[in-house]
Amino acid sequence: MEIQPEKVYVAIGRDLYDGLSTLQWALRKWSNHSISIVIIHAANNIRRDYVYTPLGKLPASSVSEKKLKDLDKSEEEIDDQMISQFIASCGRIKAQVFKLEKTEQPIYKQLVEIIPIQRITKLVMSLTFIKSSAWKSTTAISGSFYILRHKPDFCELFVICGGRLLSLREENNEGFIEDDRGNTIAKFKERNGFRSLLGRIFPDSPTNGHSTDSPTSSRSNSSPDEWEKYSEEIEQYVNQLLAFNEEEEEANYKALEENPADSDMQENMSGAERIEALKLKIQRAVEAIQLNKQEANLNKERGAKAEWAISLCNTRIMQLEVCLSEEVQKNADLKKELDSRKDELFELQGEVEEKRSKLNSILELQRELSNKLQLSSSAKSRAEVQLEKAVQTRTDMVREIEELRGQRDVIQLRIEFCREKDAIGSADRMNASSFDYREFTAAEISAATEDFSEDLRLKSRGQFTNVYKGHINHITVAIKMYNSANAPSQESFIAKVQILSQIRHPNIVAMIGFCSELNCIIFEYMHNGCLHDALFLTERSSRVRNKALSWHMRIRIAAEVCSALGFLHNALPKPLILGNLSPSKIILDRNNVAKVYGLKPPWSYDNSDRNSDIRAFGNLMLQLLSGRNWAAPMDASAIIGDLDHSAGEWPLDLATELCSIAIRCLSTDQDIDKELDIGWLMSEINRVKKKADQLVANGEYASAVEDFIDTEDSSNVPSAFLCPIYQDVMQNPHLAADGFSYELDAIEGWLRTGHDTSPMTNLRLNHTLLTPNHTLRTLIQDWQTRRSAPPS
Repeated sequence: MEIQPEKVYVAIGRDLYDGLSTLQWALRKWSNHSISIVIIHAANNIRRDYVYTPLGKLPASSVSEKKLKDLDKSEEEIDDQMISQFIASCGRIKAQVFKLEKTEQPIYKQLVEIIPIQRITKLVMSLTFIKSSAWKSTTAISGSFYILRHKPDFCELFVICGGRLLSLREENNEGFIEDDRGNTIAKFKERNGFRSLLGRIFPDSPTNGHSTDSPTSSRSNSSPDEWEKYSEEIEQYVNQLLAFNEEEEEANYKALEENPADSDMQENMSGAERIEALKLKIQRAVEAIQLNKQEANLNKERGAKAEWAISLCNTRIMQLEVCLSEEVQKNADLKKELDSRKDELFELQGEVEEKRSKLNSILELQRELSNKLQLSSSAKSRAEVQLEKAVQTRTDMVREIEELRGQRDVIQLRIEFCREKDAIGSADRMNASSFDYREFTAAEISAATEDFSEDLRLKSRGQFTNVYKGHINHITVAIKMYNSANAPSQESFIAKVQILSQIRHPNIVAMIGFCSELNCIIFEYMHNGCLHDALFLTERSSRVRNKALSWHMRIRIAAEVCSALGFLHNALPKPLILGNLSPSKIILDRNNVAKVYGLKPPWSYDNSDRNSDIRAFGNLMLQLLSGRNWAAPMDASAIIGDLDHSAGEWPLDLATELCSIAIRCLSTDQDIDKELDIGWLMSEINRVKKKADQLVANGEYASAVEDFIDTEDSSNVPSAFLCPIYQDVMQNPHLAADGFSYELDAIEGWLRTGHDTSPMTNLRLNHTLLTPNHTLRTLIQDWQTRRSAPPS
């Protein structure tokens, strides 16, 4: 069985410090024993005659019952808090509370009664425990001795004061209180004399040893000073009465001892003895009579003195009644003043509560503002860090943009140089009537088209054509078949081949070769299809990703087509006519460079065909502006109001200029503008193109370059990253003399097989030196890194 810890009962008063010191003494006393603490706490049993308020000490009768209850409740809360501190001071020692209820019985008697009931073997009592329920310290001392005398023998009593043990002992009806060193610090003796009784009944006054004058002389002029004068004399009078009583009792007791019974005298005495005895008896009787007379006189004096004392007491009573009436009146006045002060106090309390509420609101607002300030400060810090990062990022981007612009300018200069070189080379070859093409066999054509597989057959405007996609010497080509129904004669076919072989222009589809056996011509392959599909078809093959052409790209396409027309119309010795110019006859390469094809034979040329090409070009510009065909009469405002928004935000001034040029081109149908020629048209279009380039370079208008990429060949990669020969992303790009970059292995293999011409332009290379393109290689590596990085 588990051993229960021994209970130590600790009686503590309402003094917090003394109670804590008493508990600490008990814990130290039994620190090496297994104990539990039972705190005995008594409610305040002192009769409440006065209450303490902010206005001072007031009679309890002048305070309302509600206020008294509030004061009692407040004292109970204070007691509960004090008890909580007592329990907390016990630490790990188990502690509980035993409360004594309020009764009329003194607290030390209650404590003596509960000792046998609770079987208290160890009782530690603070001296303030009894004092807290009595007005005088003598009550606490006498109560302690009362407990010491009446407690059971099995109960050990330890009286503590200020944390120190006191010893109580009684000797010769006196009580001695000694400290833990054996020094006597207090004595106690119960006194019940009349002086103390009078001291409790009447106020004390100094004694000056007044003599007793005629008692009756003071009856007529008694006053408060007279009472103070005779108070000591009255006390002496009472003491005399007590002494008289004791003397009478002794005299009576002696008289009984000295006087035997009459029958005994007569039986034992002779006649003479009896006479002597009678004489003695008579003499004693006379003496007794004298004594009685003296006693009567003395009693008379006593009676007069008693009457004087009674008269003086009655006068004192009347004086006290007058004083009491005055006190009652004063109490009434004080009550009225108290009521007014209460009203003022209630008003002040209302104001205090109102201001306290406002103060709490202000404090709450202050805390809220402080929290917001902290949040805003932290947000500001984060924003500053983000701003610094953004500024750094912007600086890096500006630097990269400047580098890319420099690279773009270099590339543009290179492109212009290549175009001029191509144009000069084409002119030289045409003047020399040199033919730079190759005749392929039927077997080579069949192998290139995989026996004319339908999968390689190209579509235009949603319909199958007689053009196949093929691969010859690692180059993608377009092979146009002439069937028996539309096949020209052999002479016409050869003449067409000769004319096409003499034409070299960046914006005209170049012929690579022909096959006389199958009546087919091999052209360079244009990866992004015809312009018609880019402008008008909303649904394309899943193999091709279709994006709208931007407005800047459309202006460039118009300039490129106009350049091709100018080249053809100014050809020597005879101009060449494109004939039936439409978006279907304009093809886009992988870089969306526009090239035209389908020339009319020169033997059917006349002057009206020149105007037909110009009118067709004007209609093409309207289609580029609006994204649809125009059948109604031309109205510039209607065209500007119907711009193709899929191309982005058009610069209105450029769109208006293009619209004016297009309408002027279309006016040649009625021969209204006879001064319009291809030279003027080229200069106007190039002027508009330069404005567009300037706007994009300055960043005033955004122009995202949209590509049409064959997913089967390029895997959705930027076209500049693909090798023109392998059609795969380059790992080691090198720049050749034609201005194009190739994979090193591919271009070296091309040159080793004996080719001295460009795989792209079919022009002769000035040299076979290859230069590493580090810029392009870096761009490809960055693109591959971003592509392989996981999404954030």
